[in-house]
Amino acid sequence: MQPVTSLNIAGIDAPITVRRRRTAKRVTLSVSRATGAIGMTLPVRFRLDDAVRFAEANREWLEARIEAAPAAIPFEFGMMLPYRGRYHRVHPGKRRRVEVDRGVIRVGCDPEMLPGMLDRWLKREARAALIERSNTHADAIGAKFKRIAIRDTKSRWGSCSSSGTLSYSWRVILAPEGALNYLAAHEVSHLHEMNHGPKFWALVEELVPDYKDWTDWFSTEGLELHRYGRED
Repeated sequence: MQPVTSLNIAGIDAPITVRRRRTAKRVTLSVSRATGAIGMTLPVRFRLDDAVRFAEANREWLEARIEAAPAAIPFEFGMMLPYRGRYHRVHPGKRRRVEVDRGVIRVGCDPEMLPGMLDRWLKREARAALIERSNTHADAIGAKFKRIAIRDTKSRWGSCSSSGTLSYSWRVILAPEGALNYLAAHEVSHLHEMNHGPKFWALVEELVPDYKDWTDWFSTEGLELHRYGRED
């Protein structure tokens, strides 16, 4: 894959992220359902000038998809934020820390510092919870992982590399405990089965008997969590 570039098209507020792939046979455009981000995939030798013309020719399609994307919910005082599956009101705190108490998340900082402080805290919370759940599931099936990486991926909630690194979206800390537990079980199971075959799902079911309920949850509710912490 060649380096990523960006295009700006008149009439479209968001930049278009352009990637070239050796396997691409034609130009494709996509708009993320979660964020409204625009992506374009090109064959290796496709000219950027022609890519611009292609995007301009599809401006109405792009505008419709961007408009249909869910609105962002930036981090700010007074907002309702899901945390471990329950909504909490975000309020200023007296101490320079984040504290959770009876449906309130208190963040001790000035308003302009809130997005960064809340983002870092949520990622720390996600890491701690996912390390605990991943260790528990790995011990249960006799597996070992190398390390855990916390990311903000849009297309997947987690992944397991062949080297044994488990990667997770920090946003799962916003989800119910059962969703986080299932996600950890799913990725840990890949340490034994790097596929989605019957043996893999048997392992997942051994760890989380009601896993199908949580796969359904991610399909119907998970997209909503990508709105938080974004600013249009």
